[in-house]
Amino acid sequence: MANLVIVESPAKANTIKAYLGSNYKVIASKGHVRDLPKSTLGIDVDHGFEPHYINIRGKGDVIRELRREAKLAKKIFLATDPDREGEAISWHIATELGIDEDKECRITFNETTKDAVKEAIKNPRKINRDLVNSQQARRILDRIVGFSLSEVLWKKVKSGLSAGRVQSVATRIITEREEEIRAFIPQEYWTFDATLKTEGGEELTARLYGNANGKIKISSAKEAELIESALKSGSFKVASVKHAEKHRMPAPPFTTSTLQQEAAKKLGFQTQKTMKIAQELYEGLNLGPSYGGFTGLITYMRTDSQRISPVAQSAAAEFIKRNWGEEFLPKNPRNYKSNSNAQDAHEAIRPANIFIQPAYVRKSLTNDQYKLYKLIWERFIASQMLSAVLDTVSIEIENSGYIFRLGGYTVKTRGYMAVYDNTVDEDEEEMRLGALPKVKKNENLATKAISKQQRFTEPPQRFTEASLVKFLEENGIGRPSTYATIISTIIAREYIKRDGKQLVATELGEVTTKFMRENFPNIVDYEFTAFMESRLDSIEHKKNSMEGVLSDFYGPFVKDIEAASKNGKSYHVVPVLEESDVICDKCGARMVYKSGKFGKFLACPSYPACKNTKAVDKNGKVVEKVQPKIEYAGSKCEACGGEMVVRRGRFGIFYACENYPTCTFTKQKTTELEAKCPICSSKILARHGKSNSLFYSCEKYPECDFSSWDMPLLEKCPDCSEMLYYRKSRKSVICKKEGCGYKRAEEMTVVE
Repeated sequence: MANLVIVESPAKANTIKAYLGSNYKVIASKGHVRDLPKSTLGIDVDHGFEPHYINIRGKGDVIRELRREAKLAKKIFLATDPDREGEAISWHIATELGIDEDKECRITFNETTKDAVKEAIKNPRKINRDLVNSQQARRILDRIVGFSLSEVLWKKVKSGLSAGRVQSVATRIITEREEEIRAFIPQEYWTFDATLKTEGGEELTARLYGNANGKIKISSAKEAELIESALKSGSFKVASVKHAEKHRMPAPPFTTSTLQQEAAKKLGFQTQKTMKIAQELYEGLNLGPSYGGFTGLITYMRTDSQRISPVAQSAAAEFIKRNWGEEFLPKNPRNYKSNSNAQDAHEAIRPANIFIQPAYVRKSLTNDQYKLYKLIWERFIASQMLSAVLDTVSIEIENSGYIFRLGGYTVKTRGYMAVYDNTVDEDEEEMRLGALPKVKKNENLATKAISKQQRFTEPPQRFTEASLVKFLEENGIGRPSTYATIISTIIAREYIKRDGKQLVATELGEVTTKFMRENFPNIVDYEFTAFMESRLDSIEHKKNSMEGVLSDFYGPFVKDIEAASKNGKSYHVVPVLEESDVICDKCGARMVYKSGKFGKFLACPSYPACKNTKAVDKNGKVVEKVQPKIEYAGSKCEACGGEMVVRRGRFGIFYACENYPTCTFTKQKTTELEAKCPICSSKILARHGKSNSLFYSCEKYPECDFSSWDMPLLEKCPDCSEMLYYRKSRKSVICKKEGCGYKRAEEMTVVE
């Protein structure tokens, strides 16, 4: 009997299979197997907020495989991701498979490498119920808020709306920025630039900073003219020259949020794309025989910690010494402090093996995978290197009591900048890279030109995905692992839209936010949302109970729901439909773009009189439907005598009359077996169920409830005389009678 390892994704399963021998079988649950029902609340709010979990629709085959393999396994290891969500998935699988919670079956690893996986197998632990409860509390709270708010929004704003706890806050952030931009009143100001010549004949350009009292703001043309007159009648003289040496520290290794921000700025990746690629790099890719086949390239990508393991620091130091020399290493290994509200459950995001350089594995990666791995690899290496040293110079020039400034710098010691150059500090924004002309104090400078320019203050910039992630993190709203989902959700719900890289609130988003602020001020309050995040996190550390956190929230929330339903002001949003240049081929009207469950499509504006629709691609172009090839069943329709054709529906293959919709006769696809039903002796039929899965049942099903995923045979068991079955997945003939255990290897043709 082999040991069974259960992971979430098939990609991760492939990687781990390569590390473990033939004594282990690795299968994937493909994410969660159980969840709250979609159509009902699924929570008993009157009895300790007990959740009612059901098996996720479409996961039947996966669950059956898990059960089947678990029965045959010597030992079971639950190896889902090392976070709250992963812990909850393991708990759900354990519950479904009947695994004792006190059994040491849970293993975690921060990197999908051979050593990490084998070490985890040696040190299994119990499922951490505190982690599970923290995840459950968050899921239950989000369900209560989403379910309750959606009902009110349907009634007061627009039918079909849905709301979320953190998503509503994110929508408010973007909406309020839009309000700031509209309310912004530009303020006039003037700038002065002086182009000057040194005694050596070199040119330099300085900008007016202020006077002896500090920085000044020139707010009118009259002020500007007075200053211009004074400057033209005066002369420029060097007031001071300051040389300094500045040490610039490398940026710390990535956390989830900083990775999303930097990938957006440097690679143009959306947050969802960044997390998808990072997941692929973590779970493992086939790098070829030189690197042992499948291997994980980075550590776990959902983290808020900047901590680095001593082993990783040591490997980085060795690599830096070997490739750049010992002079690029600081005296002591660099350690970075995480934010005060960080969970610090995992290391920072770093390469799993620093010696796997991006250039060496580029052929094994997609272009996007290579770009993101290179970014992570370079950032981590740089974080362990010596600071860069800059020689800076700042010059102040005086004329008629007005001070002009300019500055510049040259790189004295490259340090970490040999690998990765992080963003320039704010105080260096006005400094220019490169050496300035040499000047000395009290040197007179000749005036070549004095230029003044009228300017106006700019409104605040709209949020991009990167700046929104930064804002969410700084204000403790949501958690890094949820940022990508938050953004994709509010875009999908059309509360916001993308305008290039910017995020813009829609009319629906603005109206919904207004309603939420009026009726649910706590739900969309930044501080309250951050407070709830910290309370939910506290469950993990046993500082609060799941029931206690939910109870404290639920009481006031129910009162707000009741008040909003009765007294809340109604807002009705009439969507502005975007007209296309496509003419409806049924009624001649110009078709409009609409959004549905599966994205954008074209619809006739005359609906419901005309129900014509057309599919479009991501660019809004019409996608012509490909007519399916007609496949005849070889039988006649029992109602009208027409030919029967093969059709595929949501429950699998069936036969229908070719004269549909004139004739609506249909017949399920079945094949008769020679074996008889063991319950009522009727015929046994091979049927196709959901997802075209094959099963066998009595022809009188469901009146007679005999059904089987294995093919019944005419043959009787030699040990107990019961019916034998053929199990395709095991290529064996088995007896299903409890306690019998008869089995023999044999390969047969399955009757469909």
